[in-house]
Amino acid sequence: MSQEATWGVVATVKAPTRDILDFAAHHLDLGAHRVCIYLDAQDDAAQVALRGHPKCRFVVCDAAYWARRGRKERPAQHQQRQSVNATHCLNRRPAVDWLAHLDVDEFLWPATPIGQQLAALPASAVSAHVRPVEALAPDPRDPPPPGVQWFKACARLRERRREETETIYPTFGPHLNGGFVSHVAGKVFVRTGIAGLSLRIHNAYRNGIRDDLPGSLPGTWLCHFHAASWEHWRARYRYRLRQGSYRPGLKPPPLPDDGALTMHDLFRRLETEGGDAALRRFFAEVCIATPELRARLSAYGRLHAMALDLGTKRARHFPDYG
Repeated sequence: MSQEATWGVVATVKAPTRDILDFAAHHLDLGAHRVCIYLDAQDDAAQVALRGHPKCRFVVCDAAYWARRGRKERPAQHQQRQSVNATHCLNRRPAVDWLAHLDVDEFLWPATPIGQQLAALPASAVSAHVRPVEALAPDPRDPPPPGVQWFKACARLRERRREETETIYPTFGPHLNGGFVSHVAGKVFVRTGIAGLSLRIHNAYRNGIRDDLPGSLPGTWLCHFHAASWEHWRARYRYRLRQGSYRPGLKPPPLPDDGALTMHDLFRRLETEGGDAALRRFFAEVCIATPELRARLSAYGRLHAMALDLGTKRARHFPDYG
């Protein structure tokens, strides 16, 4: 393989046009050779903008698309639609050496060119893991420098993660995995051109067997805007509680006495006991970049500041979009 591999991203998207183009522009700016967008809902403005960029591709996931996939109707769960679409993109030969399956609110943040990191992986690597950091909502009393976004990270090793989380988040830490409100699993790149590969949300599979030994890209973070503000989080909360990342049945973080609640049960309890005020207390401790939380994160090396500058990138790659 050459010293720099080609790479692309694929996402199934139902979001405002600006968010779609921000996602595409950011990854184009990093050097993506392909940005493949599966539109979970019709978006004429996004289609016009994406069609005008030579490195972008899009698919409208309407009834005809799902019929071509051999389905009478689209899968009810968005997680299943994401996996089907990502695998469809992979099987269409996306003209890159590596393909990452991301969400529209996830942005790669590499310390060195991603193509160089991928090229340095051993030839045996089928997939490559990227660890996440989760966006913190700005504290209006003490905002970050202009253009900067605070993110929180967590320890990779489970036991250390648990100990740190209970200290950093004194009230809710026992019920949180790394202090994250979203996933700590990260996402993967998968090497293209290998028979039998498929993609799920967080993993690659080969002939139906999960790749449990992925390579690693320690020089890249996955910046996840899961709870960028109270309004942003609250607007998505009910859907996530019903069928998204807080849905019933997902496992709680591991504790020696098995005393942790799942996110679903935690939020249900908070709402029952205190309604929106209780949810706000949770959000204030866990999701807002207060000086106190930043200090606790910094003590463990878990605080990061990134300047993604999405508006500038969008204007550069999609200048005709208003």
